[in-house]
Amino acid sequence: MDTATHIVISVSLTALATTDPGMAGSFAATATTLIAGSLIPDGDTVLKLKDNATYISHHRGITHSIPFTILWPILITFLIFVIFNHTDPLHVWLWAQLAVFLHVFVDIFNSYGTQALRPITNKWIQLSVINTFDPIIFIILCIGVILWIIGVHPYVAIFPMIGVLLIYYIIRFMMQSAIKKKALKNIERSHNPVKVFVAPTMKFHIWRVAIQTDKHDYVGVSRWKNIDFTDKVKRQSMTPDSLLWKVKGNKDIFTFLNFSSIYRWQTTPLEDGTTEIRLMDLRYLNKGHYSFVAIAHLTHDNEIDHSYIGWVFSEDKLQRKLFSQ
Repeated sequence: MDTATHIVISVSLTALATTDPGMAGSFAATATTLIAGSLIPDGDTVLKLKDNATYISHHRGITHSIPFTILWPILITFLIFVIFNHTDPLHVWLWAQLAVFLHVFVDIFNSYGTQALRPITNKWIQLSVINTFDPIIFIILCIGVILWIIGVHPYVAIFPMIGVLLIYYIIRFMMQSAIKKKALKNIERSHNPVKVFVAPTMKFHIWRVAIQTDKHDYVGVSRWKNIDFTDKVKRQSMTPDSLLWKVKGNKDIFTFLNFSSIYRWQTTPLEDGTTEIRLMDLRYLNKGHYSFVAIAHLTHDNEIDHSYIGWVFSEDKLQRKLFSQ
C-alpha cells in the first residue's frame, strides 16, 4: 500500500491500543509505537538514492521478509523503552508486532507484492486485487479515524470499518476471478494460456488484463467485465541465441527479469547503428504506453552502451532518462 494508507492504518491501530491498560501510560509512546511499526518496513525506500535497479531489487524484499518482520518490533520496543518512561515492553512489542505484520500483509494484495516468505522462498507474492492506493479503502479507514477523534469508542469506530474492509476484499477477489474467466474465453481457442494476470487500478470498475499464450501476448482493459484487448503481439521467447540472452546479465535487465511476472520484449535497430532491446511489463499498459520497462542499447560488437529500468509515463521522458544514466 501507499504511505498515506499505512499512516491511516497506524492511527486506527493507535485508537485500539488506547484501550489497552498496558499502553495507557503514555499516548505519545502508543502513537509512536504504532506509527513506527506501520512505516518501518518501507525504510528501504532510501535505496532510490542509489539507482532504480537497486531499489526495485530490494524494495519490499528483505525488509518485508520473515526475519525482519520479527526484528522490526524488537527494535521498536527497545527504542520506545529507551525514549519513553513507564512503558510495558511486552505490550509495546505486541502492538509493534501487529503493526509490522499488517504492513507486510496488506502489501501482498497489490501488483507490486512483497517477498514476505523470505528466506523460505524469494518468490514475489503479488495477489493483485488491490491497487497500491485504493481510494475506497482509504476513505473507509478515514471514517473510522474521524469517528474516534470526535469521541466514539475505538471499538465502535474501528471494528465495523474492519468488517466492511473484509467484505470489500472478498468482493475484489470475486471480481478478479470473474474477469480472469471471461478474459480466457475472449482469446483465440487455439491458443494455450501460459500466464494470466488481472491487475487493479485506482478505479473500482477498471482492471488491467494481460494474457500470455504459447503464440501471442494479449493486453487490454476490463470495464465492468467488458474486456477490450488493445494490444496483441506474437510472443518472442528468450532463447540462448537471442539478443536478450546476451544482455540478461546487465544489472537493469537482470533486475527486470527477476521482478516482472509477465512481460514481453522486442528489438529495434536505431539510426545511430545501435540496437535497442526493450522489455515491457504487461501489467502496466496505460494509454498505449507500457510504463514499467527495461531498455538496453547494444553497439555493433554487442556491448551495452546505455541501459535503464523504471517507471516512465511518456516516451520522451523515457529517452531522457535512458541517456542520463
